[in-house]
Amino acid sequence: MFFTYLRRELRRRRKAALVVASGLALGIALVIVVSSVSSGMGKAQEKVLQSLYGLGTDMTVTKAMETSEEGGERPERPRFSFDAQAEGSGEEQSTDHVLVQGFQSLADSTVDKVGEQSGVADAVGGLSLQVVKVSGEFTRGRFQQDGQGGQDGGQGGPGGAEPSEGGRVQGGGADFDVNSYSVYGTDVTEPELGPLTSSRITDGRTFKASETDAKVAVVDSAHAKEKELETGDTVTVKGTKFKIIGIATAESGDAAADLYLPLKQAQTLADAKDKVTTIYVRATDSQQIDSVKSAIQKNVSGTTVTTSADLADTVSGSLSTASSLATGVGTWLSVAVLVTAFLVAGLLTSSAVSRRVREFGTLKALGWNSGRVTGQVVGEAVVHGLMGGVLGIALGLAGAYAVTAISPTLQAELGGGAGGMGGPGGGPVGGPGREAAAKTLEVALTAPVGLTTVALAVGLAVAGGLVAGAFGGWRASRLRPADALRRVA
Repeated sequence: MFFTYLRRELRRRRKAALVVASGLALGIALVIVVSSVSSGMGKAQEKVLQSLYGLGTDMTVTKAMETSEEGGERPERPRFSFDAQAEGSGEEQSTDHVLVQGFQSLADSTVDKVGEQSGVADAVGGLSLQVVKVSGEFTRGRFQQDGQGGQDGGQGGPGGAEPSEGGRVQGGGADFDVNSYSVYGTDVTEPELGPLTSSRITDGRTFKASETDAKVAVVDSAHAKEKELETGDTVTVKGTKFKIIGIATAESGDAAADLYLPLKQAQTLADAKDKVTTIYVRATDSQQIDSVKSAIQKNVSGTTVTTSADLADTVSGSLSTASSLATGVGTWLSVAVLVTAFLVAGLLTSSAVSRRVREFGTLKALGWNSGRVTGQVVGEAVVHGLMGGVLGIALGLAGAYAVTAISPTLQAELGGGAGGMGGPGGGPVGGPGREAAAKTLEVALTAPVGLTTVALAVGLAVAGGLVAGAFGGWRASRLRPADALRRVA
């Protein structure tokens, strides 16, 4: 009897049912879209952090540069020496200067000490370098006496003889290019930690665990394209040739470095034996990161521990703004719309009951008790809610799909290295060897819809129906058969 009467009433009051269901559907759809966009924001922020730290890294350990009493430590400045003698004139010369970038160097033993702390699953050291390459040549000038053409026998310029009176040197000089690129020394025995994990090998292969001191290199794809490098080519750093075994492409944002080398080779190039600039740490339990951070800071003196949460606080730009809007304004807007939809559904149901006084009064006169009448009204409201839920899920999925299809690009601005924040390779935020100035990453926004979101939508639909049913049921329970008789009269 219940379902027969329910089916008849829903068919007879299709317009009213559609109005109630539509109101609930809009609220539920908005909740789904906001939830999916917020999830997409979270994934976008994870990509930004992965481009800095690499996969699997929960925190980094660094040591800030020591400052002098005069107002700060002066950074090391490269010095270059060239042979400018006549016999070398006209020949290209080049020299590399390798600088340790980022924070103050830490001893290799510090990596082991960090790894021994409670709650640390793994710890790996890395060395960030900046290579400044100066290459070019000197050109000898030509001596010319006043009033005469140039004389091949008279030479001037770098390393040449002094010109005699009544003449001058024309031409000559020096033409040098200055290029710089970043190098990251990675522990090849621990491939699952460090900035290289934020890139995927698109050509060739990555390092083998046995290549701890091999003269091999992995090159970032952007750097390889710029320098026209391919797998199998060689690159020369400070007179040492390295064979390119693979090309790596950053999954998001810029790569951690232009060139990746085995850690021992990087230490040799920088004259930094047994030194690292950053220690990458993975915790045994992601819920205990704060306690692990405290333990490292307490037991490994002089170090700064930076967690992913700390680094996330430095992310600004449209990604941060949109994330704040989605979690703040979007959430409150969803709640407001949903509460309004529930109230409207309840009022509409109560109003519908008021128009059905004669019907419910007659049913009571025929023997229906108040509980049965209330159950009938609640049942109809729950069906309205489920209809709204189905419609809302469809609208929400369409909205989330539209966001994913459009994939709007958001910018994440990463601040400099102030406050001990470490970027990949231990350098300032933005990569080893990068300047401390802000760096901008572009991230495509998606709106993934998970099963949890769908389950939440179904729960909201049922809740909306129950709220509406509570309004209508309360109104129906107060009706008396005499009310129906008055309406008939």
